Amino acid sequence: MGGKVRWAFWILAATVAFAVMTWLYPGTSQRPSAPPDSPTFDATGLKTDLSGRAQVIDGDSVYVGGVEVRLYGVDAPEARQTCATDGVRWPCGRQATRALRQLIEGRVLACAERDRDNYGRVVAVCRLEGADVNAWLVENGWAIAYRRHARAYVGAESVAQAAKRGIWRGDFVAPWDWRQAEARSVAANNRPQRRASGVPQTSTPAEQRGRCNIKGNISYNSGRRL
Repeated sequence: MGGKVRWAFWILAATVAFAVMTWLYPGTSQRPSAPPDSPTFDATGLKTDLSGRAQVIDGDSVYVGGVEVRLYGVDAPEARQTCATDGVRWPCGRQATRALRQLIEGRVLACAERDRDNYGRVVAVCRLEGADVNAWLVENGWAIAYRRHARAYVGAESVAQAAKRGIWRGDFVAPWDWRQAEARSVAANNRPQRRASGVPQTSTPAEQRGRCNIKGNISYNSGRRL
């Protein structure tokens, strides 16, 4: 009988000791909280590295909370680039910038970093209220899938092409080809030329403006030479 009493006593003592420890040190029985620098995740499961109000730079670049972000997997017409519809040229680069500005300017974006480009900019997928801004640009024909870096938006590009949205209404040069042609044109314009007297001379600004920067490029849409 005495053994049972002692056994009950030790059980009671252990219970009391546990209760006292829990009361004195309540944190020991709780799950530890995440460290303050743990990454946050948006509703799609992508790591959200940056958020803030948007300020549009051009058709595929934006400041988010003061940080310059290049939108991942898409390439929009450059600011000075033009496209052609039924033989009439129009400023598709400015239109692409305007479309992006109307969508996101001053609104809060949540961006998931995917890379850094050669200029040190954050390359990211950005979302507005959960919607993929990069995909929106491509689906509405204001950018094309940047296949050299990603194929995430190839399907969205097919949708825009089939519906003839944005730049798909006519002919346009792929933005990466336009940039290469522009670089070649600048290099040619800056190359010293020689008069009949043999004195080197660079072309004047007026002469440079008169040259066509994309002549000879191939339309990304139709394959026609522009």
